[in-house]
Amino acid sequence: MLTKSSKLMLSVIVVSVSTKDQGPVNRLERRKQRTRAALIQAAQGFIASGKLNVPVLEITQAADVGMGSFYNHFESKEELFEAAVADVLDNHGALLDQLTKSIDDPAETFACSFRLTGRLFRRRPQESRMLLVTGLNLMSSERGIGPRALRDIKMAAAAGRFTVDDPALALAVAGGALLGLGKLLQDEPERDDAAAADRVTEDLLRLWGMSAEEAREICRRPIPDIAGGALPDSA
Repeated sequence: MLTKSSKLMLSVIVVSVSTKDQGPVNRLERRKQRTRAALIQAAQGFIASGKLNVPVLEITQAADVGMGSFYNHFESKEELFEAAVADVLDNHGALLDQLTKSIDDPAETFACSFRLTGRLFRRRPQESRMLLVTGLNLMSSERGIGPRALRDIKMAAAAGRFTVDDPALALAVAGGALLGLGKLLQDEPERDDAAAADRVTEDLLRLWGMSAEEAREICRRPIPDIAGGALPDSA
């Protein structure tokens, strides 16, 4: 039978061995995560620059990782690019969720999200360039602003806030307006991005049946500070 002191010594040994065993595993996992994040960040830079035909070797060089490490994480460049875009969309969606969570009116939630996204074209240029490069896939994606906008349009229509009988078509119109706004702000750096985003949002609200007075009032309400929204860790 083990004495009390023997049991204590045994438990210390077990904990020590367990901790020792977990150390290398945890370090390996952290190293894998850093490698994956580096590849995704490198891919995002190439996508934002419109360099979609870049070879894998150039991506690994930009990420400062070996070719073998690339194939430990992704089967192809296309899979990496998909992950890079998904990372941006997920972060953007999480930011919108965080900044609009206190709004009860779905029409105002849509308006606030659109106004915030319009401002992000200038405040987060690389992410915004990626959204413009991916183009129309932005609104049809199951991630990011598209599904959230569709949800808000449907809820606003159900609540009688929007006069919309085809939410998918309304979303297509909103997506075209957003991409057009982003391109305009990119081409005209002197243009006031906040005023432009609010004006486009106001026009969309009026298009979907809201009175001009209410649409203008909603688009003049204060919006959450983008800088105060903390994004989750990417990749």
